[in-house]
Amino acid sequence: MDPGAVRAAYARRERRSNLLSEHGTLFLVAADHPARGMLGVGADPLAMADRRGLLRRLLVALANPAVDGVLGTADIVEELLLLGALERKVVIGSMNRGGLAGAEWELDDRFTGYTAKSILESRLDGGKMLLRLEDSDAATVPTLQSCARAVSELAASGLAAMVEPLPYRRDNGKLVLRRDTASLARAVAVASGLGATSAHTWLKLPAVDDGRVFDATTLPVVVLGGVPSGDLAADLDSWGRTLGHPVVRGLVVGRSLLYPPDGDVEAAVEGAARIMDRVRVSSKTREAG
Repeated sequence: MDPGAVRAAYARRERRSNLLSEHGTLFLVAADHPARGMLGVGADPLAMADRRGLLRRLLVALANPAVDGVLGTADIVEELLLLGALERKVVIGSMNRGGLAGAEWELDDRFTGYTAKSILESRLDGGKMLLRLEDSDAATVPTLQSCARAVSELAASGLAAMVEPLPYRRDNGKLVLRRDTASLARAVAVASGLGATSAHTWLKLPAVDDGRVFDATTLPVVVLGGVPSGDLAADLDSWGRTLGHPVVRGLVVGRSLLYPPDGDVEAAVEGAARIMDRVRVSSKTREAG
């Protein structure tokens, strides 16, 4: 093993000139779940524990020309770098992974991954952070502060800050995502105001049918895949409906595409690529208008 090979791979990677595709869109595959201890997909609690299997699936996804790049933690990004899979691809580094799934301290989501400095030094294209908001849990506060600092630090280097604000409530100790319009719009408003500037801020939001959630911001938005429903066709339809909103620029999806019910990663990614045409058409319409 040659640790120096990783640094060399970061240094020689051919970067894409723009974050957005030629269509003004962004389609990323997410692969930062394992670092939070989230290894299960559907009925298999260890689906993502097979690292070589995960890498094979990622290679299939990244081979589709419609996929702009990957969102991942350093370990996965570096493995893909060494495999030569990230040339001319967008790479977003995942920053806070300390809120381990199911842990009592889950909302105190420490920044245990990439830092703004390491993202700059590694020549990545931006950083992603998860911001879970739960009003009765004081652990939300340090995460909120850390996200604001990261947004400012990334922006100072001209790098994208991708913030994923999600409102939660506790139900018998278990965290449950609030999907009502008021809670989601409030989370969007909070995330939009983080840091010293929003010039480089993107939001990563769930697919919802009520456009008022997306009306709460003028920042660019990517739609997250969320927990796989087990019905990929329904998931694709849901994402597709959301892609028509003016602020939505694309998708960031992980498990739903990497571990589809029928196991056909290539077909799942191609299905998502087809629905991306909707946001491309919407972008052209906005430009024409």
